[in-house]
Amino acid sequence: MIRYEMADAVATVTLDRPEAMNSLTAETKQELLAGLRRAAADRAVRAVLLTGSGRAFCAGQDLREHAANLEAGRGLADTVRAHYNPIVELIATMAKPVVAAVNGVAAGAGASLAFACDLRVASEKAKFALAFAGIGLAPDTGASWTLQRLVGPGRAAELMLLGEALDAARALELGLVTRVVPPGEVLKTAQDLAVRLAQGPTLAYAATKRALAYAATHSLPDSLALEAELQDECVATRDHREATRAFLAKEVPAFNAE
Repeated sequence: MIRYEMADAVATVTLDRPEAMNSLTAETKQELLAGLRRAAADRAVRAVLLTGSGRAFCAGQDLREHAANLEAGRGLADTVRAHYNPIVELIATMAKPVVAAVNGVAAGAGASLAFACDLRVASEKAKFALAFAGIGLAPDTGASWTLQRLVGPGRAAELMLLGEALDAARALELGLVTRVVPPGEVLKTAQDLAVRLAQGPTLAYAATKRALAYAATHSLPDSLALEAELQDECVATRDHREATRAFLAKEVPAFNAE
């Protein structure tokens, strides 16, 4: 259901149901959560790459399984609380950068997963669709939180209420993706970004993610206070001392996440 690979301090987590456009069954979600937890806990992993196999990134919830649950009277079978919520929270709060390689369709929860990542590289053939309302559902997988932080509340409401699919060029224009590249280059471009981040100051990246998330929901004075606290933490790291030394010596710093 997923593949987990590790190279160059990057953990690559691949949704691997190409015959079903990497749609999410309960088993797939359990494996995805386990893979992300493994990456988060492994100190040797300094960046994470999330992608899909075949022609889709992720088509969202597996509707065949969902229909069977409805027929059996199980509804959502608590999958939002048990799977989607912890998955997206882990991506958004992980103390290391997460890059999405959006190789094709990203719909519903699939789009939400991409939006939770720190950087998103999209294929020119990628499509994004927030189709929750179109099937009579509210947004989930953090879309109500992540989307308006990317495009603003007005545009987020438009995208969610109308549910119109966006091509990669429009997604780039709106700020939903970081880069758009030809289909054959999306994975390599995302891998290069992930490796670059893995070689960087991991602790400073973690502090940056914390500061951004906190400032989005707190006042300026509170955000300034957290910035001061995070700077105290970062200035005490070996990475900061190494970067300062390398700058003065006109050398490239060697970061070790310490």
